[in-house]
Amino acid sequence: MIILGIDPGLARVGFGVIYTNNNQVQMLDCGIIKTNKAQKEGERMVEIAKDLRTLIRKWKPNLAAVEKFFFYKSSTTISVVQARGVLIMTLARFQIPIVEFPPMQIKLAVTGSGHAKKDEVLNGVMRELKLKEAPRPDDAADALAIALTGLFQTNSMI
Repeated sequence: MIILGIDPGLARVGFGVIYTNNNQVQMLDCGIIKTNKAQKEGERMVEIAKDLRTLIRKWKPNLAAVEKFFFYKSSTTISVVQARGVLIMTLARFQIPIVEFPPMQIKLAVTGSGHAKKDEVLNGVMRELKLKEAPRPDDAADALAIALTGLFQTNSMI
């Protein structure tokens, strides 16, 4: 099974792709979809959808795990929610099943604590994927944590 984890954003969308077979899990890819701040918001949304389509065609994921947006007062809140909508729509167009998780559930799944700090989540990702080096940037590492959460939930349902 191939799982695509997504950490939504407008400036940067983190992605992480993992493969699992016979209780073995490995990272296939991770990185960010970066948009140009000089572009209009609509153009940035088009770029996100285009780049996500490229990832989907390359990896052919069986499942997508997406972080649920955590609401807080910020000038970027609406833009991030809109970008998340573009991500969800693009995944739906490819008929990829989607699971969604709030930040606390992701932290709990990867570290055992819903209140884990960023470095604890990173250590959990490295341990689960047996990585020698930390995935960078942070958005990519977060996306891998989201993908792992999708894996753990899928395994618990079987």
